[in-house]
Amino acid sequence: MKRFLAVLLFAAAAFAVGAGAKAYAHHSFAATYLEDQTVTIEGELVQFLFRNPHSFVHVMVKEKDGSMVRYAVEWGGAGQLGGQGVTRETLKPGDHVVISGSPGRNPADHRIRMVSLRRPKDGFGWGQRPGEVVD
Repeated sequence: MKRFLAVLLFAAAAFAVGAGAKAYAHHSFAATYLEDQTVTIEGELVQFLFRNPHSFVHVMVKEKDGSMVRYAVEWGGAGQLGGQGVTRETLKPGDHVVISGSPGRNPADHRIRMVSLRRPKDGFGWGQRPGEVVD
């Protein structure tokens, strides 16, 4: 009986450590982004990082003052996006894109968590546009 309890205790401890590490390793989107707000940017794609745990799209955007700013847009992981038909070949540098999403908490970081992406030249789209109703 003591041996059974020792094995059970060891298994429970190993599970707790594993579960705790997993929870600790993943960040909260709410800690990084203002999820109750939406912004839209438009510009030229300069880099598409198709990877796990999160993919990133980098876009050069012309600001209202005429300056060019590089935005980092966080997207889903490669596995998730692949299941939705997105591959590492879907987006190319030079593509003109329109992206909507939640802005980063620090405006100086120029970060967005993607909600939707549109490529006007061929009508490619991903995600839901703000205000759009999806059946």
